[in-house]
Amino acid sequence: MRIGVYDPYLDDLGGGEKYMMTLAQCLSEENEVTVFWNSQEDLRKVAERFCLDIAKIKLKKNIFSPGYPFLKRWLETLSFDVIIILSDGSIPFVLSKKLFIHFQQPFPKIKMSLKTSLKKIRVNSFFCNSRFTKSFVDEEFGISSSVVYPPIDARVKENKKENTILHVGRFRTVNVESQDYKKQGVMLDVFKKMVDLGLKNWKFILAVGLEENDRLKFNQLKEKTKGYPIEFLVNLNSDDLGKIYSKSKIYWHASGYGEDLNKSPELAEHFGISTIEAMAAGAVPVVINAGGQKEIVENEKNGYLWNNLEEFVGKTNDLIKNTNLWEKMSGEAIKRSQEFAGDRFCKEIKDTIR
Repeated sequence: MRIGVYDPYLDDLGGGEKYMMTLAQCLSEENEVTVFWNSQEDLRKVAERFCLDIAKIKLKKNIFSPGYPFLKRWLETLSFDVIIILSDGSIPFVLSKKLFIHFQQPFPKIKMSLKTSLKKIRVNSFFCNSRFTKSFVDEEFGISSSVVYPPIDARVKENKKENTILHVGRFRTVNVESQDYKKQGVMLDVFKKMVDLGLKNWKFILAVGLEENDRLKFNQLKEKTKGYPIEFLVNLNSDDLGKIYSKSKIYWHASGYGEDLNKSPELAEHFGISTIEAMAAGAVPVVINAGGQKEIVENEKNGYLWNNLEEFVGKTNDLIKNTNLWEKMSGEAIKRSQEFAGDRFCKEIKDTIR
């Protein structure tokens, strides 16, 4: 089959880009796959960040870019058997034999028009990255989508554990409503307070994806942590992140804390790839009870879900002080991670577009 893939955020290097380009890699094994984008360098950066093999993937001029003639786009799409699009809240009109739309997040501010309703009829299937996303998208768009969880690198790693708490996520303040989108500032403040109250011989690692236009605010955040056992790692690829996961005992996540998630559900973690990858390395998650995290962590079995900062600190201290508890939950975390691992993603994607 001739398959076209479009991700409007390909230069963003986030979880959605890992999802879509892993999808393209999987399908390129048996099909002719083309990515619609104007920059080969952007595609190379995604492949490098997420350790993907793009040798069989072709690049074609981005026919979905603003200003591209509609008629020309329609004619271009005629030659494709399948087109798969990561939606930015819209549904483009194409003439491929089949059209599949993927959602990575809720779009609570979307306004359904008659035009969009008509374009839905052309879509063969909608699929989401989590049940959390699905619950909002189905209501917003009046559809019944399926769920294909993201590709997960959950290879059980050799564990040479240190007294380390880890968080992995993009540092992002530009073009988002919240100045602390991933609540990394909240987690840094929590750890600093724990140290001030007597925590010794532990460190916190913040591993972030960082774009140049966010560097100034990132440096300002770092400046506030001087004198504390806090380490910042920037733009690691998947292999290097694996080494950091391997030495970490506890994994933190706080996206959505303090936000009105009924009004703005997109501010919660839509799934939580890094949480599962940390669990695969035996790090016990202590994560907010919101968004997609609730689909990953089974509370008090293979990690903790917290609702407020008191619980956040308390559950973390339980793991720090009780080695037997940590060892038991670490083993359960590894077991849980394997339910999302292996070639599951490729199989489910292939089944979805059949």
